[in-house]
Amino acid sequence: MTTRDAFTTGSSAGGSNDIATGGSALPETMRAARRVVYGTAADVIVAAAPRPEPAPGEVLIRVAAAGLDRATLHLLDGRPLAVRLALGLRRPRQTALGQQVAGEVVTIGDDVTTLAIGDRVCGTAIGSFADYAIAKPRTLARIPHGVSDPTAATLGVSGATAHQALVAGQVGPGQHVLIIGASGAVGTYAVQLAAHLGAHVTAVCSAGKIDLVKGLGAQRAFDYRAASLADTCGGDQPAYDVIIGLGGNRRLRDLRFVLAPEGRLILAGGEEGGPLLGGIERNLYAAIANVFTCQHLAGIFSAPTTEKLTTLVEVVAQAGIEPPVDRLVGLDGLPAGIEAMQRGELRGHVVVVP
Repeated sequence: MTTRDAFTTGSSAGGSNDIATGGSALPETMRAARRVVYGTAADVIVAAAPRPEPAPGEVLIRVAAAGLDRATLHLLDGRPLAVRLALGLRRPRQTALGQQVAGEVVTIGDDVTTLAIGDRVCGTAIGSFADYAIAKPRTLARIPHGVSDPTAATLGVSGATAHQALVAGQVGPGQHVLIIGASGAVGTYAVQLAAHLGAHVTAVCSAGKIDLVKGLGAQRAFDYRAASLADTCGGDQPAYDVIIGLGGNRRLRDLRFVLAPEGRLILAGGEEGGPLLGGIERNLYAAIANVFTCQHLAGIFSAPTTEKLTTLVEVVAQAGIEPPVDRLVGLDGLPAGIEAMQRGELRGHVVVVP
């Protein structure tokens, strides 16, 4: 993601003649959420800001909905500390908040040929918690008919990460798949997508969300506080063909113990770890251990592209997949949504409708 701040004014490097608009005048200001220091939800500011202009190779989106994802929490507090190498060591260089977006293209910069004004799109953008946001066409896909804005607004990071994890895990019909962190923003998509592929899904989540994940397609579900990984695997349940680790910080050896001899462990999240690398530490250990085992151990980082997002939105449309939405809020409700995510209270997604 570029670090160009969505709260700065200015025009395209090619001049105003290089920018195409929909023919109607757009407001020069907008409401948007931002932060100027690393901190907590209390440091989120919702206020008027200049509407950004797309540079060459960019588009301006009128935001219909924007999804909250866990990466936003890391961008907010600047942890693990290693992320500050990209974001700014002492203060964030980019003050805009929000990545996942669904909306309409209203302005296109010079050199944009793959999208047109009026296109309904989803994916990632710079500062999506706002009335308008800047995006690169390569991180957007057109939204097919039948997919709602709240659903599309959760695909750019949460849905894309889940889909990428299942692709990396080579999940298919009849496989036994364990999803840890199944009730989170990524996990709820992973459960639905794995079930759609015909896998036998076992979910690990908090006790109060077992009914949620079973309703999404998990055949078995366990409270992460009460059950060890070994408890989930035994009797009629063989070792897992695929484990998708999306939450918590289970030890690598415990994960491998319940993984089939040639099974696949995909890590796409996790908490704890040291202050410098946080949950990334476990991904590094997995990469090292992968050299010495027949098991496939890997960490992934979501990298949405038009091709990947198009595949995902088509699956979502055809399968009728809808993410559970815990709350639809306006911009002023964003801080409370962030706090609820931090406390682990959400039963599904937070979607912001500016």
